[in-house]
This record gives sequence, C-alpha cells and structure tokens, in this order.
Amino acid sequence: MIRMGNEPFFTNDTIVFGLLMMVLGFIFYTSSLKKGFWLEFYKVVPALFMAYMLPAVLTTLGLIAPEWEVVNEQGEEVSKASNLYFMASRYLLPAALVLMTLSIDIKGVFNLGWKALVMFFTGTIGIIIGGPIAILLISMVSPETVGGAGPDAVWRGLATLAGSWIGGGANQTAMLEIYGYNQKLYGGMVFVDIVIANIWMAIILIGIGKSKGIDKWLKSDTTAIDALKEKVSSFSKKVERNPSLTDYMIMIALSFGTVSLAHWGAGYLAAIFTDFVNGLGNQTTKNIFTFLSSPFFWMISLSTVAAIFMSFTKAKSYEGAGASKIGSVFIYILVATIGMKMDLMLILDNLGLVAVGFVWMTIHALLLIGMAKLIRAPYFFLAVGSQANVGGAASAPIVASAFHPSLATVGVLLAVFGYAVGTIGAIGCTILMQLAAP
Repeated sequence: MIRMGNEPFFTNDTIVFGLLMMVLGFIFYTSSLKKGFWLEFYKVVPALFMAYMLPAVLTTLGLIAPEWEVVNEQGEEVSKASNLYFMASRYLLPAALVLMTLSIDIKGVFNLGWKALVMFFTGTIGIIIGGPIAILLISMVSPETVGGAGPDAVWRGLATLAGSWIGGGANQTAMLEIYGYNQKLYGGMVFVDIVIANIWMAIILIGIGKSKGIDKWLKSDTTAIDALKEKVSSFSKKVERNPSLTDYMIMIALSFGTVSLAHWGAGYLAAIFTDFVNGLGNQTTKNIFTFLSSPFFWMISLSTVAAIFMSFTKAKSYEGAGASKIGSVFIYILVATIGMKMDLMLILDNLGLVAVGFVWMTIHALLLIGMAKLIRAPYFFLAVGSQANVGGAASAPIVASAFHPSLATVGVLLAVFGYAVGTIGAIGCTILMQLAAP
C-alpha cells in the first residue's frame, strides 16, 4: 500500500482505541481534582465536551482519522476507515441504553409533560424553515453558492441535510433518492452535515455546564425533571451495594444479551419492512416509510423497549450495583468516537456551504431559544429536542444522560419520533428551498 496525504499516523483501531481511552482517563483525572487550574477549568468547560473535542484535535493533527485513502498495488485508490464509531454506536450505545433504563420511572418520564414535544417539534420547524431562509440570505451575497441546475442544483443536495437533521441516516438516503442529487457532489453535503451538526452538539454540551444559569434566564419550571432525577437517585441510594463480580457479570449479560437479541430482531424486522416498503405503490409513500427498513432504527427501538420491560422486574435493583455508571462509560466512549469524526481544519475547505449550514442551524437554535423563553421550557428540553432532530438516536441519549443517566430514555424516545417524521418534514423543507433557490 502507498500512503496518501490524508492517511493518519495511527491506522490500527487497537492503537486508536487505546489513545481515546487515555484521553478519557486524562479528562476524568483532571476533572476530579479539587483545586487549582483544572477545578476552575471544568467549572466553565464540561468534561463531556472535552471527551468530544480532544479526539477532534487528534484528528485535526493527523494522528487519527475516521477514514482515509491509500493506493493499492494495482495503483487504485482504496478507502480505509476506522470501525470504532460503528462498534460504539452498534454495541455500546444500545448496551448503555439498557443499563441506564433499568432504573427508569416510566410514569415520571410521561410526567415531564407537553413541553418536551413542543420543543422537539419547534426544532423540526426550525430545520424546515431554516433551509430556505439560509438559501435566501446566502444568495444575496453569493448566489453561485446556492445555485446550480439539474442534478447539480445545490437545493437538491441540501435536501439530504434536511433529511439527516430531522430524521437520520435512512431519511438522508431517502432524500438523495427522491431528488436525485449528483452523487459525485454528495460528499460535500455529508461534510457540511458532519461539521455543522458536530459544532452545534459541542455548543449544546457547553451549555449543559451552564444549564442552571440558562434555566434561570429562561425562567423555566424544572420541577418535573428534578422530581424524576430525585426519585431515581433516591431509589439508587436505597438499593446501593458494594457490587460483586457476579453483579458485574449479570449486568454485562443483561446489557449485551439484550443488544444481541435486538440486533437479531432488527435484522428480521428490517427485512420484513423493506419488503413492505418496496411493495407500496407510491414512490413518495415509500420514501416516507423508508426508516422502517433501517436495522439501526429497530436495534435502538428494541433495546429500549426491552430495557423498559426489565425496569418492571428485579433487574431494576442493579442500579444499586452501578448499572448507570457502566452505561455512562459506554456513552463516553461513544462521544470520543463521534469526536474523532471531526477534522476542525476541514471547515476551511468549503466555506460557502458551511456558511449555509451555519445560518440554517442558527435559525434552528434561535427558534428553539424563543420557544423555550415563551413557554418557560428547561434547557434540558431545548438541548434534547434539538439533538433528537439534528443528532438522532446516536447523540440525543448522550445529551440527555449528561443531565442525568435516568433521562437517556427521553432522548431515545424523541429521536425515534424524529425518524418517523424525518422524510415528511424534509420534503416540506425541500419544496421551500427549491422556491428560494436563485
């Protein structure tokens, strides 16, 4: 193999995983210090944000990378990629959801009320109207950035962003099929998706460290959230015990056993619904329901449902042995693998499209802030409502669990809802973007 310019220094996943673990160890050690520089530092910057940003720095420096190109012996360019994000999102994420959901108070989740749904749909509307407004504003300065004709029309490519930011990967692919964007240019849209979504997630993570101040400014009522956290914390203290090796093995068995069954069931359900979707007569209807053919959607859904069921059994008591703490370990590993997908220098490669994405996400954010202020919704609902749209099932639980492990399921439930409305909302957004395009 011949190295190309974008190949990182470390390409072995075993080495990269070790580096990420050392980064997390450094973060947890420094954040545990009770005096000096680090104490003041972590008052401003949350540890979860650092777990996201430091791997991004390693990628920017060229030490690690999510993917790269090499030239084989035949002189052909071959794509190589790290499997760490796939491992974390397919194995550790559902396992974390199981462990964090064991102690859930499902009644308390429903008692969170209507504001969670209002903030979720506000986020959706922000994406729908943000796209066409961004096109109108950027076209005043640089019409060629949002121009193009036929399959090269930029609005067709931005349709895939709408699918991703309202639903997820399956919805993004559906929009690519519906509007026939030039697939040679599609990589640029994926790049904007990664850059803007990750920057916005970083801002949300910083906000979590200042959530009390933000809630005070929003004049929000956090009673239901505080009550849920207190109830779960009280239960955890009540059943708290010094965990034995048997406890750890049973928790690992419950979590990864559930993950294995969820993957098995997801394979069957995805195949069944793929046939169902393909059998639909109308192409638009097919694309609306395409998320049902996604194994990831079913894997996350089945894991969560199984965990909720187990929360009504004696398995709930394993919270006292540290179930949610193990789940948090898995979540931090996932955050680190998401961070390594971000090369900070790539922002400079396509400033025009990045500007479109920046304006788009700003409109989404401002609408959420305005609605939160209007209905006095807690920052938790703003952050999770946004990530359930923009980040989907991979990042919404991360943000939710940063407030408290017991809240991870709220992120999952809203993200699953996002899959359902993703393509419909994206089609509405694209119609408006087509009208706004120069």
